[in-house]
Amino acid sequence: MSIKHWPQNDRPREKLLKQGVAALSDTELLAILLRTGTQGMTAVDLARYLIDKMGSLRALLNADFKELCQHKGMGIASYAQFAVIREISQRMLKEQIRCQPIFSQPETVAEYLRLYFNHEQVEVCIALILNQSNELLHTIELARGTINETTVYTREVAKTALKYHAASIILAHNHPGRSAKPSSADIKFTENIKAALNLLDIRLLDHFIVTTESITSMAELNLIT
Repeated sequence: MSIKHWPQNDRPREKLLKQGVAALSDTELLAILLRTGTQGMTAVDLARYLIDKMGSLRALLNADFKELCQHKGMGIASYAQFAVIREISQRMLKEQIRCQPIFSQPETVAEYLRLYFNHEQVEVCIALILNQSNELLHTIELARGTINETTVYTREVAKTALKYHAASIILAHNHPGRSAKPSSADIKFTENIKAALNLLDIRLLDHFIVTTESITSMAELNLIT
């Protein structure tokens, strides 16, 4: 049954118009996105079922194609729709931080990094390339590894920073399924990168470690001095 056939009081779209989008539950938001249900289930029923099976709306939207298609009513169209939503969200956040000093909006930067890494199943390391005003110029993937390890060479970071005319950079990498606490290897790597960039008169401002649940700033832990 489509939304237009639902009882007036059960229509999330009408609730959105009357009360605003923030008033909607995760189930109602997803129901509007789905528009229709599947055999024996309304869109709200299907939305509730999917969130229950996946554990959260975030987990659902970040599921890979194979995992998503194991659930009722899900297929290539739904996967494409969710992938587009993720990408639009990431681009909007990137645009927000592109034209302002990056440290004037730390929460936006953190959410951008969470979105960037959210769907990754292996460890990935990136560099945020900044200009003299600490405005974001580029996001560059430096390396992609296994489930719990990646290798980034100091010379490659230095080459990337020079290639994109960085005044400073921020490093970030994810820990899939692990703690956001920096390992001894993370700390040593960061020290090496900072020393190499200092020789090029390029600043390393921070190194973030990202998981699905949390994000750690090594600068805030005084691990970058």
